[in-house]
Amino acid sequence: MQPDTSAGDGQPLATIAFCCAPSPCGRMAIQNRTTLKRLLHKLLGDRGERAAARFLRRQGYRLLARSYRCQYGEIDLIVRDGRQIVFVEVKTRSGTQCGQPFEAVDRIKQQKLTRLALYWLKAHRRLNERARFDVVSVIWLPDSRQPQIDHFQHAFEASS
Repeated sequence: MQPDTSAGDGQPLATIAFCCAPSPCGRMAIQNRTTLKRLLHKLLGDRGERAAARFLRRQGYRLLARSYRCQYGEIDLIVRDGRQIVFVEVKTRSGTQCGQPFEAVDRIKQQKLTRLALYWLKAHRRLNERARFDVVSVIWLPDSRQPQIDHFQHAFEASS
């Protein structure tokens, strides 16, 4: 398998060697397929985040943090748009069979992102700065070299 470098950053997505020894009950094969599926899902998400970060930089945003993690979870991207801090949720899919990527940002996810943003603002002593929530939807079809990217500014208001 040739590494796919179409993410545009010159780094191969992954080279995966997958081997599965037969087991009497078949559990090993199922576990390995599940592990492979999770890995491919993670790689697609990372590829989408890189594409979203490039897209936003080209639009004039300044990247402050990528994959910011704390005890409450993770924020995909934190960027600055002029004087405003923007917390960006990136949703990547390989198709629309299960709906549009942005549809996955439901009320529960919005509440979680609100808590994460508040934590970040407190930790960085920026509670007095304006902030908003954007969603970037990335659809990366398996045979496509470039994704379809949709940016939803002010996607939702902070919620508790």
